[in-house]
Parts: sequence; C-alpha cells; structure tokens
Amino acid sequence: MTPQQLAEARAYGRIELTCDLVGRAIDLAFLGVLTFLLGGPAGWLIGCLPNGGWPETARLALLMLIITSLNVGVSFPLAFYSGFIVEHQFGLSRQSLGRWLGRYVKRHLLEIVFSVLLICGLYGVIWLSGPWWWLAASGAFFVVSIVLGQLAPVVIFPLFNKIEPLQPGERTDELNTRLARLAAGTGLSIEGVFRIDMSADTVKANAMLAGLGKTRRVILGDNLLKQFSPDEIEVIFAHEIGHHVHRHIRKMILMGALYSLAGFWICDGLLSAWIGFQGEPVDYAHFPIFTLPMLLLIVTTFAMLTEPLQNVVSRYFERQCDQYALQRTELRDAYVTAFRKLAKLNKDDPDPNPVEVFLFHSHPPIAQRLAMAEG
Repeated sequence: MTPQQLAEARAYGRIELTCDLVGRAIDLAFLGVLTFLLGGPAGWLIGCLPNGGWPETARLALLMLIITSLNVGVSFPLAFYSGFIVEHQFGLSRQSLGRWLGRYVKRHLLEIVFSVLLICGLYGVIWLSGPWWWLAASGAFFVVSIVLGQLAPVVIFPLFNKIEPLQPGERTDELNTRLARLAAGTGLSIEGVFRIDMSADTVKANAMLAGLGKTRRVILGDNLLKQFSPDEIEVIFAHEIGHHVHRHIRKMILMGALYSLAGFWICDGLLSAWIGFQGEPVDYAHFPIFTLPMLLLIVTTFAMLTEPLQNVVSRYFERQCDQYALQRTELRDAYVTAFRKLAKLNKDDPDPNPVEVFLFHSHPPIAQRLAMAEG
C-alpha cells in the first residue's frame, strides 16, 4: 500500500471498530432497559400483549416481534451511517439509497422471521423438556445449524445477490480444471463453480466455500473474477479447500454445539434466579414468557464474552489453511499479490492493534499472513 492507501485503510478500520463497539453498547443497553425497566410479569412489554383467548405460543411470537422490531428501529441510524454513508465515503459501495434500504428491509424481515421461529421453538423445548431443556435445546441448535448450513448457498444467499454457474468467457474451463486438480485426493465434493454478483453493490472482492453435502459449492465474487489472475484465484481457493482438508467445518459445528450447551445451561440458572426474584415459582411446563428479554440479554452477553476465544480458534484455522494453500499450489508469489490486492480493494488495515485483533478479528492480519508467505 502507498502511505495514502494505508492511512485510508486505517481510518476506515477505526470507524468500523467504533461503529461495532457502539452497536454492541446499543444492543446491551436496549436489552437492559427491556429487562430491568420494561420487563417483568407486570411490565410494559407484557402489558402490550393480549390475554384472553390467545395461546401462549402466539403471545410469545408477538412479544419477540415487538422486541426485534423495536431493536431494528433503535439501531437503524447507526446501521445507515456504517452501512451506507461510511461505505460511500471510502468509495467501497456502489449501492443507491433505494437499493441499500431494500436490502436492509429484506435482511431484517428475514432475521425477524427466523428469530420468532427459533424463540417459539426454544420455549416449546422448555415447556416440554422441563429442567433438562438446556440439553435438548443444544441438540436442536446443532440440527438447525446443519440445516441452515445446507440451505444458505441455495436459498438464503440468492435472496440478496444473483448466484449462477460461471458463464462462457469467464475462464470456466480453466478454473474448473484448476479447482478439480486442487480437490483431487481431498474427498471434497464440489457441485460446481459459481459466480456471485457483488459488483452491483461493492468494489470489494470475496470468495467462499459454502454449503454442506450436496449443496457445497465454490462461489467467486465477480470482482474477484475480473481483477485477479488464475494463479491468484487458485491459491485463494486452495485456502478454502484447506478448511475441508483440516475438517474445520466439522470442528466449528462441534464447537458451536459445546458453546450452545454451556450457554443454555447458564441461561437456565440465571432465568430460574430471575423468575424467583420476581416472586414466582419455577414451573418449566408453564415457563413464563416475561423471561424473554432476560434470555436475549444473557445470550447476547455470552456471545460477546466468548467471541475472543472463538476468534483465537478461527485465526488458528486460517493460518492452517494459508500454509496448506502455499504447500498445495506452490504459488507463493500469487499468494502475496492476491492478499495485497484484497487489502487494497477491501481497505483492510494490514496491521491493526493486537488488542483489537484478539477481541474482534476472526482472521489474522494481512501483514502477518504476508510475512508468513514471504518468510
């Protein structure tokens, strides 16, 4: 990077970090207010719900709808600033205001639907499983994670960006040959190579290995296809194949199951104490829905506190894949030029503060990755 590019990347990184921290503070404050000021069996939230003739599941769904809708409204100004203004300020976004708003509404409608369904399912597990609900819920979470992993590239991703097989003129044969050679002997089943239309929204470049089982596929951003050489694309996807070779997806799913087990067990203890604090007995068959704000607060706090540990593991996995890509392709120069291009296109600070990396980064800094390749 030139000094100007480096300064711009660092400025962008500082703003991103600030927005992330402010967003987390808003979420915690919002849930804290709902829990301690507006929650409880006689609180404003429960008072908004109908009583006569409504099943408890329907009242729970409505309560979750109210909470998530309020949260979207509270967080919208920051989301607009960070997702639209900042991205345009640094020349990263190509979205019109209408397109950004449309995607924002679509994303949050999807999140609201998923949230309501998941919460209703979770309380159903509590009502049916009793004191051992946290064990049953972690098993259900494991199953849901696998199902969503399978559906993501074929159902969810296409809702936001067009995904299609590589078209003639996009080096289809050459890339398929290269990727088939990389996958040979790994046991990886790739349904095909697909392109995702990112250029209508951003100048950033990205690539991924997505899906599970029959839905697993290689997805290349169209910006990547246009601006990276075949060698650079090959080494990037050798990195992605490294995740399969080292069984990182399986390990991350297992880790997620363990985290959910610990998280739900903590929720059980704290929610029981919260019910007792409200002067009510703990009856799992009629577990009160006024506990929902507290449940969301506990889950959000738990996720924030365990994120650094998850990031340590994730960065270790990424380093393994970097080493695998270099050994598999022997394209050291292409690796270096590819990550330099990614840093410039995405305005990624190559050497952020180590504390920031420890707390928030799931990938090693690019400066460390280049040093490893050049060393």
